[in-house]
Amino acid sequence: MSVYRVIDVIGTSASSWEAAAAEAISTAGGSLHDLRVAEVTKQDVVVGETGELLYRTRIQLSFKYKPE
Repeated sequence: MSVYRVIDVIGTSASSWEAAAAEAISTAGGSLHDLRVAEVTKQDVVVGETGELLYRTRIQLSFKYKPE
């Protein structure tokens, strides 16, 4: 039997929501092990002062829980 933990992470990208999600998963994967499922829960765009766009993707990321 396995137990999984779910956390929210937000990735950002200047190119797309998909790239923002990939960045969030990649960065979280550096410190979390046994990643299982990532579910997109929200997407938005921040418009900078000069009109540049920053795509943000919030995901719920699950990973296998290992008690200490």
